[in-house]
Amino acid sequence: MKLNKNFKNLTDDYLFAEVSKRVQAYKTEFPNSDVISLGIGDVTQPLPLKIAEACKDAAVEMSTKIGLHGYGPYDGYEFLKNAVVDYYKARKVVIDPDEVFIGSGAKDALGDFLDLFDSDNTVMVPDPVYPAYVDANVMSGRKIVYVDANRENGFLPPPPKRGKADIIYICSPNNPTGAAYSVDQLKEWVDFALDQNAVIFYDAAYESFVSDGRAARSIFEVTGARDCAVEFCSFSKMAGFTGVRCGWTTIPLASPLNRMWLRRQSAKYNGTSYVVQRMAERALRGGLEDSVKTVDYYKTNAKLIMKTFDKLGIEYTGGVNAPYIWFYCGIKSWEFFDYLLKKARIVVTPGSGFGKNGEGWVRITSFNSTDRIDEAMRRFTPFWKEFIETREKLFHLL
Repeated sequence: MKLNKNFKNLTDDYLFAEVSKRVQAYKTEFPNSDVISLGIGDVTQPLPLKIAEACKDAAVEMSTKIGLHGYGPYDGYEFLKNAVVDYYKARKVVIDPDEVFIGSGAKDALGDFLDLFDSDNTVMVPDPVYPAYVDANVMSGRKIVYVDANRENGFLPPPPKRGKADIIYICSPNNPTGAAYSVDQLKEWVDFALDQNAVIFYDAAYESFVSDGRAARSIFEVTGARDCAVEFCSFSKMAGFTGVRCGWTTIPLASPLNRMWLRRQSAKYNGTSYVVQRMAERALRGGLEDSVKTVDYYKTNAKLIMKTFDKLGIEYTGGVNAPYIWFYCGIKSWEFFDYLLKKARIVVTPGSGFGKNGEGWVRITSFNSTDRIDEAMRRFTPFWKEFIETREKLFHLL
């Protein structure tokens, strides 16, 4: 028996596990403290009633002989695949039902999709980046190269002028920075991928938050993307499915990856629950308006955070097209995390956990109730004013 030696190259703790560990330690020391979590990007609003009703109806259907569903199709039921096709069509993006693969979520698919690729591939990711991309490739022993995302390029880096890549990760709207690429900006990456004979893994988990008409919601809005890209989407944030688990992967039929993924799924996956797929269908058909209202609720919360930050003169990105606001604190990110938790009882996510370019930055989410966001900003305002006054005395500035 031999263990995967690549696990030795992982950090001791996954970023969000470390956040939870520190918060729990604080709560243990101060059990009566009222901590407001704006760190981990998990939904807080209940499922829309229409989606819950779809769950009930499907469960009752399963209790009848005629309505019982056993193992479903490896790539998803046609009713949900067609609903996804129509969802794209409403945005003037044409895809085929056979290009849609239903799964248990974007994070799962992004990790599992690597089964289709040899370990001898060079992976390109932006820095800062969602840490799961890096960890999944470290586990497989792939070489990883980074593209700098920073304030100079608005945390939307263009393709490098030099360097080789086989697999390219793009998340837009971005986690953690909230920045979103335009179609023209994505065209540069598509041209780069075509030139490199590379594949783009496009994580569009937050596409439903896009408000700016200049920002793209799908990589397939870009000419040439069908020749080099795969898109990963999720119901987690658009419909509150983080605890339900459902998403889809779009793979052009002309790509050999389409058949390879179907073959992989048939060997390793027995399909997403019928009940869950009926819920997802309702999120796109008949319940889409309610899903949009939930997204708008979080976007309103983001505006409250941005309004506070504007008043305090804080440098930040995001918030307009994403549930995340990425702001500059000017000291070590984990030091700021601990200090904010101690002084204001607010949980955020240290930017350094997303990469070296995240040092000095912090991610804060709009995933909470509006009342709690209001309370958090009431606490944050005096905290920040005191922090700025004492920052040079108490901390080592970056």
